[in-house]
Amino acid sequence: MSFALKTTPQTILDVAPQHKKLNVLIDQIEQQKRLLLAWQQAQDEIRAYSQKALMPAYRELYSTLYAQMQTLWNSLNLYGLSKTDTVTIEDKIQALTRLLQGSQLLTQQQMNEVQKMHAYYMQANEYTKKKNKQKNRDSFPEVESLVIEDELDDWNSDPYKQEREQAKLKRAQDKQAKAAMLVNQSLKTLYLKIASIIHPDREPDEAKKVEKTELLQRANEAYEQEDLFFLLKMQLEVEQSKTGTNKGLSTEQVKFYEQALQAQIQALKQQIQELIDSLVWSDKAKIAVSKSKGQLNIANLYKQIDADVSAVKQQLKAEKQRLMYMGKEIGLEMLLEHQVL
Repeated sequence: MSFALKTTPQTILDVAPQHKKLNVLIDQIEQQKRLLLAWQQAQDEIRAYSQKALMPAYRELYSTLYAQMQTLWNSLNLYGLSKTDTVTIEDKIQALTRLLQGSQLLTQQQMNEVQKMHAYYMQANEYTKKKNKQKNRDSFPEVESLVIEDELDDWNSDPYKQEREQAKLKRAQDKQAKAAMLVNQSLKTLYLKIASIIHPDREPDEAKKVEKTELLQRANEAYEQEDLFFLLKMQLEVEQSKTGTNKGLSTEQVKFYEQALQAQIQALKQQIQELIDSLVWSDKAKIAVSKSKGQLNIANLYKQIDADVSAVKQQLKAEKQRLMYMGKEIGLEMLLEHQVL
């Protein structure tokens, strides 16, 4: 009995020609694995290029925005501002705190200041909202729609938006976990079935024992690498070698392996996307990668990074000029008058 194992995706088609869909899924898995490997091999180079090109520009931009936040905060006490101008400036400060809050480009001291200011405005907004809600209810106790509207406003507020986003993320994570569990179950099922057939300890023939030892080692490696494709091929061939017949897979097995292979495809896509997200900063670059269906083209990616650097520098120039006007009362008044704060 021979266990010579072929290594091409055509194996399944040769063994069970009625199961062509499995071959299509296996081809997709192989493509995704090659793509993942390409991104993994290029990640250090891409990260180094991004760090060198983008980070200094972004760091200076965020420092300038932080300075704007501080300058505007100080202006509230320095100048005799109208109520309308005060509201406009405070809205701008809040927008800056939201933007800066998630930044990793500020110093720890700066981040502490941002967090304190953000917390202050969150509390102030909550107090104002509750005060207005109570005022509406006292003025119009018979109008239920006002209560409903207030509740909807609460639901659309930042904390609830965050909760909805977290719930959405959890659903995606649960889906991914189920897919991973299906792949792991499939891997374990295949591995145990193969091991039960080719385990060398059950082989009295010394020559065949050596051959089975080698096969079991390859099965172990495939299992450790979560290579469902390889184990599936091995199962079909060892069973054919054992029985001497080409039975192929049952309908139930085909359905099970289709689900498992699709789950592995989704898991690989998720790995690739997470890696891309960790390497590609700008929305334009992400769109470009998305249009290429995740294909890696370092030259084009670097061109987009260079374009992003140029755009950040243009924005930095504008923000520095805005900061210069904010530092003087007459300049701040001009920004407010032209609504370009």
